[in-house]
Amino acid sequence: MAAGSGGGGASALSLAPAHPGIAGGFGKRGLRLQLAADFDLVTDLGSRIGSREWWRGLVTCTALCFTAYALAPDLAPISAATPTLPDAQWQETRAFSIAPLALGGDTGRRMAPTDVVEPLTDTPERPSIDLFATLGRGDGMARVLERAGVGRAEARQVEALIGQAVPLGGIEAGTTLDLTLGRRPNRTVARPLDALAFRAAFDLKVEVNRVDGQLALTRIPIAVDDTPLRISGRVGSSLYRAARAAGAPPKAIEAFIRAVSSQISIGSIGADDRFDIILEHRRAETGETETGKLLYAGLDRAGGKDLQLMQWEQGGRLQWFEASGVGKTSGMLQRPVPGAVSSNFGMRQHPILGYSRMHKGMDFRGGYGTPILAASDGRVVRAGWAGGYGKQVRIAHAGGIQTSYSHMSRFVVQAGTQVKQGQVIGYIGSTGLSTGPHLHYELYRNGAAINPATVKFTTRAQLSGGELARFRSTLRRLLAVPASAAEPQETRSAATSQKDAAPRA
Repeated sequence: MAAGSGGGGASALSLAPAHPGIAGGFGKRGLRLQLAADFDLVTDLGSRIGSREWWRGLVTCTALCFTAYALAPDLAPISAATPTLPDAQWQETRAFSIAPLALGGDTGRRMAPTDVVEPLTDTPERPSIDLFATLGRGDGMARVLERAGVGRAEARQVEALIGQAVPLGGIEAGTTLDLTLGRRPNRTVARPLDALAFRAAFDLKVEVNRVDGQLALTRIPIAVDDTPLRISGRVGSSLYRAARAAGAPPKAIEAFIRAVSSQISIGSIGADDRFDIILEHRRAETGETETGKLLYAGLDRAGGKDLQLMQWEQGGRLQWFEASGVGKTSGMLQRPVPGAVSSNFGMRQHPILGYSRMHKGMDFRGGYGTPILAASDGRVVRAGWAGGYGKQVRIAHAGGIQTSYSHMSRFVVQAGTQVKQGQVIGYIGSTGLSTGPHLHYELYRNGAAINPATVKFTTRAQLSGGELARFRSTLRRLLAVPASAAEPQETRSAATSQKDAAPRA
């Protein structure tokens, strides 16, 4: 910046060269600096591809990568002499080391051989071998014995002997076999079976022993106490948790809740109510126990009517009956097919006839050949052609209920056949007055068509005569079983004990 001396103090701006060595043109030093400024080693290889600067950057990058690779150290292991110890020191070192079993586990302090020790030309065999074998799922007795070392012919013989005592298919998977294999004449043959023992059933033990060179089977009965198991206690904040704390198995509690819910709402059970569960139970003299199905479901209610329910077979099926001999079953009819509803119950315009009329059932969509299931237990009263309904099956259920299944492609039941809920009775088709494959499902109560979507059925059965007497006698025997709940028996009041002593009608 230079200041002028005249003209009102005006100033003039002068530009100096970028480098002090460059003034009034380029010198040699200035030329070198200019070339260095123009030569950039860092080139963007993603732009101006193919230009001179791009090729120069590519060559530079390649050279740098090769240089790094060439100067990289060698990672190969360095060879060195392995230090060796004299034999005496090596044995001393092994005495304080631990070798894995997979390598023999031959470490530790041991006596060194002396001149008295002579190597054996042949190692002797053990006179007998005791071992255990487990019967697997889908396994065979002979196959298990062969895997344990018994010869094939002898294994078949033992299997035939055991089959005379118990059905081979009835022996549960996981059963443990206690085997004793005897001495063999040479190493080229299998060891003979000297003894075999196992638990063939809960109340039976089977033994096979070699007596005078022959195999003989012995049955050993096990005494079993079949007294049912009774568990009771206070409901408290949770029926399930209280029953589990008292010792009831989860499946038994689920069965108890299902039985009670068929009579009352589970939500109406109070904290002061007492549950009473009686189960099938077996205790062997050897200490093993086995718990079976639920026999009795009782509920002593602090407010309301008490429940006493016992399972009883009537008409070929088990049902829960009250102490008075009355049985009740509630529930919804099962959906006959999984398809969506295409037409509901009520007035509609018929797709073929073209005028409005009452649609007495529900139409379910479904592919041709989809299985159709019985909505509930019952007896087939019709299976055949029914005019516009096409191939039809009608089933009569308890309580005056009938269901019909129409437009089938074919049916697999006959009139008079007893069917169970969920049993396949036929397949979806398009027979009769039908525009395509579907199921027309109707429900009747005492001959009148009703909407299947709104039906909840309740069936009742009443025991009488000798069957009622046997039912009450069995119930009295169950209620005579002492309770085995986790709660001490001393806390149970005298009134409660008297109430448990006899069924209430």
